[in-house]
Amino acid sequence: MDHGSPYGPGAGGRPGWRDAPGRPAPGDGSSLVRPYAVTGGRTKPRYDLAVEALVTAAPYPPRDVAVLTPEYRAIMDLCRSARSVAEVSALLRLPLGVARVLVADMALEGLLRLHQSRPAGTQPDVRLLERVLSGLRKL
Repeated sequence: MDHGSPYGPGAGGRPGWRDAPGRPAPGDGSSLVRPYAVTGGRTKPRYDLAVEALVTAAPYPPRDVAVLTPEYRAIMDLCRSARSVAEVSALLRLPLGVARVLVADMALEGLLRLHQSRPAGTQPDVRLLERVLSGLRKL
């Protein structure tokens, strides 16, 4: 018996797979999906992902983007030009933790490329964070 994956029948509980064709895109205000359902209940990315890390869509995704969830497709569309993880969060109106989990998952799946400016586990540059914050406030 299927106890219901947050990603729908046949999704196998894998983030990134479409759960329902008519589900609204993230950030449009009509989505009833809770953030923990979008990330499969995870609150932390699988590896340390800086909020200022730049993200770009992979030029040749390893699978058809038509089978991705609306969240994954929105991130792919947004990242056709380089965006920071913080920008992805703000522009798609996703909580930062959710955006970090989704971006990290997508990078592991080969859908996104990460361009981190500092080694994982080190403190971020305060000036860079101030610039990111200033940019987010302008949105």
